[in-house]
Amino acid sequence: MPDDDRDPSDDAAAATEPVGWFRALVFDADDPPALAAFWCAVLGVGIVESADDWIQLEPDRSGAFMAFEPTSGGGRGSFARPDLEVADMDVARARIEQLGGRLVEVIHARPGESHYRMADPEGNEFTVVLPLPPDVARRAYGPRGEPGRAPGRELR
Repeated sequence: MPDDDRDPSDDAAAATEPVGWFRALVFDADDPPALAAFWCAVLGVGIVESADDWIQLEPDRSGAFMAFEPTSGGGRGSFARPDLEVADMDVARARIEQLGGRLVEVIHARPGESHYRMADPEGNEFTVVLPLPPDVARRAYGPRGEPGRAPGRELR
């Protein structure tokens, strides 16, 4: 039942407060060590933690990290599709293919903008994208236009 003494502006403020932040992307993997090695090479990071049921990579410059768990059997588990920001999409595509990944499709986004949908050696898809345009980056990341928490978006 609604509380009649509640200030309606409290609801609007609560709706804009973050629930959390993107910390990790976890993949179910048939061969977690091999998939972790692939992503270490793609992102240029090392392994922070390795156990029978969990491999966690170091965070990249965005502060997020990737981790890998063995599949629970019975076919493919859930999957995720991250965006990988790069300076040169063709160089990135060539390196990813050299590491065992493959091109799935070229995605034509806004006019003059395209992305590469790639797949890692186990078929997990990800998208290779160029940096955000400066105006969008400032909206996404704050005045500096760089990854990290934008001012006023800290968690409480």
